Amino acid sequence: MSRTKNTLGPVIGYHGCDQEIAEKVLAGLEGLKPSENDYDWLGPGIYFWVDSKERGLQWATEQSQRQYSKIKNPAVIGAFIHPGLCLNLTDYGVNEDLLEAYDVLKTSFASTQTELPTNKTRRNGIFMQRQLDCATIKVLHEMRELHNQAAYDTVYGVFEEGDELFAGSGFKAKTHVQIAVLNQASILGYFRVA
Repeated sequence: MSRTKNTLGPVIGYHGCDQEIAEKVLAGLEGLKPSENDYDWLGPGIYFWVDSKERGLQWATEQSQRQYSKIKNPAVIGAFIHPGLCLNLTDYGVNEDLLEAYDVLKTSFASTQTELPTNKTRRNGIFMQRQLDCATIKVLHEMRELHNQAAYDTVYGVFEEGDELFAGSGFKAKTHVQIAVLNQASILGYFRVA
């Protein structure tokens, strides 16, 4: 548990949501709420698509088509984000911490004879629901707290998603970079997306 450096500079993120929420956030009447799903790819936090307003709007549009969606009028808002102390999953060096957190998680579940969470719902060989990954990241956060280390402000990662971009391609149609903000002070400000 020694990763405390931040090698990530400020980023521009885009959050897909309902138009009513976007307007309230832009007017300063409310803030965005963190996602707390057990399958979230980066663990808990407020999710932003990095440098991709198009993907943020596409996600909101896809969500609006679900039967019980809270999104009726898809929209996207932009944010200036300073990652602060960032769990940067693109940094090869974090693998050691993730493996340590996974070992703690596995031992904890084994001691209670409980089944370990698993990643689920494969599409094109890619897990779409990341219960195991999410649980591991949560344990990593808990371990930092237990060792009196500073809490991460953000979690940053790259994810392949979607069909092949073209026949025989290694590129995926929905590959993206996301950042989950845990410390809302990392959000320097919001802006309207045209």
